[in-house]
Amino acid sequence: MKPDLLVAFTARPAQMAALEERFTCHRYDTAADPVAFLAEWGPRCRAVYCGGHFPLDAAMLEQLPALEMVSITSAGYEALDIAALRARGIAISNASDALVDDVADIALALMLNARRRLIEADAYVRSGDWGQKGMFPLTRSTAGKKVGIVGLGNIGRAIATRCEAFGLEIAYSGRTKKDVPYAFHDNPRDLAEWADILIVAAAGGAETAGLVSAEVLRALGEEGCLVNIARGTVVDEAALIAALEEGGIASAGLDVFLSEPTPDPRLLALPNVVLAPHLASGTEETRGAMHQLGIDNLTAFFEGRPLLSPIPD
Repeated sequence: MKPDLLVAFTARPAQMAALEERFTCHRYDTAADPVAFLAEWGPRCRAVYCGGHFPLDAAMLEQLPALEMVSITSAGYEALDIAALRARGIAISNASDALVDDVADIALALMLNARRRLIEADAYVRSGDWGQKGMFPLTRSTAGKKVGIVGLGNIGRAIATRCEAFGLEIAYSGRTKKDVPYAFHDNPRDLAEWADILIVAAAGGAETAGLVSAEVLRALGEEGCLVNIARGTVVDEAALIAALEEGGIASAGLDVFLSEPTPDPRLLALPNVVLAPHLASGTEETRGAMHQLGIDNLTAFFEGRPLLSPIPD
């Protein structure tokens, strides 16, 4: 008999077909009345397939008494009550391993765009300003600069590898010192003071809320550049806006925001920040891989094998 699965996330067609083949799927994601649907089918479900914004809290867990495993198809999982899940002994996986390369690529793209002002330069050509006003203003080089990475998990390491290929000097901060050939700083402020460019790759959640504070931005300095591909909560956004408006730092590249999909209007008005709509993992290849990893984790669990990508403790 196939395990009962609460499907709370609509995967790509190939992955939905794979789920239907391997599990008895209960489609919460398409239910007309989710409350009634959960009351009827929740008690049967041994696993949940969901995204990181699914509000799986202690109250919902009461309606899932048979739950053994949660497979998250994203890297983040801020909306889920992880403590409540762990208290029940429920296995949890995410899809962070599937999106490492694309997210790291976007981090460097934002870094280069923010420093070289490529978005503005494109508009300069299209508007005819090049012909009317002459050469575009000088920008800031990345060559030979020092890059500080806040959070050296899988994504942070992939960013570091790419920065090495650019010939950049690398250091990092994080909860623990890693066995890597990069200098370790105890906290983001000290790292920012050392760095020319600060790339935020730390996990989201309560522990890292406001980790990149006004103090960190002051340490980065007026020629500094901030890149955030982590979560909007990790950076004090009000302090960042003030730093960009007042020249506290030179530029920023952001893929994540406190308010999504409607970022603070003050950010939209700033010429020295490059904005992306949380698209770092948004490629055909990676989204398919993320959804498939969610299935592979479910399969591993029900076959009695270790999860391929359990969330960290």
